[in-house]
Amino acid sequence: MAMGPRAPELVVEKFREDLHLNDPIHIQYYYWIRGAVRGDFGYSILTKRSVSTDIKEFFPATLELMLLTGIIMSVFGIGLGIASARYANKWIDNAVRVLSYLGVCTPAYVFAILFLLIFGYLLNWLPTIGRLSPWIDYPPTITGLITVDSLLSGNFEAFWDGFKHLIMPSVALALGPMAQGARITRASMADNLQRDFIALERSQAIPERRIMSKFLLRISIIPTVSVLGLDFASQLGWAFLVELIFNWPGLSRYGIQVMLNKDLNGITAVIMVIGVMFLVVNIIVDIIVSWLDPRIRLGAERSQ
Repeated sequence: MAMGPRAPELVVEKFREDLHLNDPIHIQYYYWIRGAVRGDFGYSILTKRSVSTDIKEFFPATLELMLLTGIIMSVFGIGLGIASARYANKWIDNAVRVLSYLGVCTPAYVFAILFLLIFGYLLNWLPTIGRLSPWIDYPPTITGLITVDSLLSGNFEAFWDGFKHLIMPSVALALGPMAQGARITRASMADNLQRDFIALERSQAIPERRIMSKFLLRISIIPTVSVLGLDFASQLGWAFLVELIFNWPGLSRYGIQVMLNKDLNGITAVIMVIGVMFLVVNIIVDIIVSWLDPRIRLGAERSQ
């Protein structure tokens, strides 16, 4: 299938030999594990080069997009949830809840198209495609993240241009998780406001703002952190439509291309990267949650 229906039998057989497809399944798995441990995922029939080279080229673009998306959905999601809980059943709460429903039920690619038409073409405020404008020189590759590399090399023009290119795709990806985070934060804080320890603190004439910031927020955002962590990791697999709309040279778009071209080595590598990202993000989320709620950390220590 990967070679196409008109490929000569000799070419197909050579391809099968190169991938060890004629060997028993355990031998195939051995060769794959041996290569994966060394970072060698084989040869891509799509790009005609090593899959590892493709991952090194495309992954930093998606990672940069994901990092800004994570910042936006965390800061604004939790912030809107706090405001909604603080002013419950008032116009601010109602507005946040309506916007949250719209954000949850609207796909990211719809926001991407709207942003592209409004801010890219009608208002012409932001660039529409790629990571940098054609007249801007790319900074030296240090991390692969254009904004970071631009700052490290002192190229502030490239940093500002790269940041502007990030705004529309990252906001489009962040709106859905941000709305979900706002809803979860609001519900968690509203529930915790009914707890006895909050009533005790209010009876001691502690200012409401101090109660919200010091005693209530920390335990209320634990469910939000868990959900936003999963949303952040899932963006690696779900960002392909947004990357296609903005012509973003990222790993998600590359993953769709290798799937459509039946590039088995590329498909395997992309799935591996997504799996590792989920693992890393879950570990980070567990660390953050144990810091937010010491009872979790102390419970784990006592069980040892």
